[in-house]
Amino acid sequence: MQLHDLRPAEGSTKKRKRVGRGTGSGKGKTSTRGTKGQNSRTGGGVRPTFEGGQLPLVRRLPKLRGFNNRFKVHYEPVNLDALERLFETSTEITPEALASVGLLSSAKRYVVVLGRGDIAKALRLKVHRISETARKKIEAAGGSVEILPVVVNKNMPRS
Repeated sequence: MQLHDLRPAEGSTKKRKRVGRGTGSGKGKTSTRGTKGQNSRTGGGVRPTFEGGQLPLVRRLPKLRGFNNRFKVHYEPVNLDALERLFETSTEITPEALASVGLLSSAKRYVVVLGRGDIAKALRLKVHRISETARKKIEAAGGSVEILPVVVNKNMPRS
C-alpha cells in the first residue's frame, strides 16, 4: 500500500451542496431558499433569541449574578455538646461513627467540629476540620484530634 492508495471509507464522505449553479443542477434560481422574504436575503433571518417581537425570554428573566464554584468543599457541622451526649470516654470518633449515631447524613460527608458546649470526656477525633476553640476544649479534656485529608472532587455529594 502506498500513500496515494489511501481513500476514505466507502460512504463516509459526501459531496458538498453547490447551490446557484444553474437550473440544470436542480439547485439553481432561488438556491434552495424559497421565494422572497427575510430568509431568502443575504444576511437574512432572525437572531436565535427573536420571538416575533414579543419580549424575549432572555430579557424577561432576571440577570444571574455571581457563579457557583463546582469545587467548593461542603462541611457538615458537629458540635461538642452532641459528642459529649452521644459518645463514651476514649471513643474513636470518625465520620462513620458520626453517621451511625445520626449526626451525619452519610459517612462520605466532610465533617467540621465546632466548639458549642463543653466536653469532659477524652475523645479521639478523626475529622476533616475543627475550630480552634473545639480543639482547645478536647485537648484540655485529655482527648486528641487527627485531621483527615480533604479530596476536592466534583463528584462529592453536596449539602
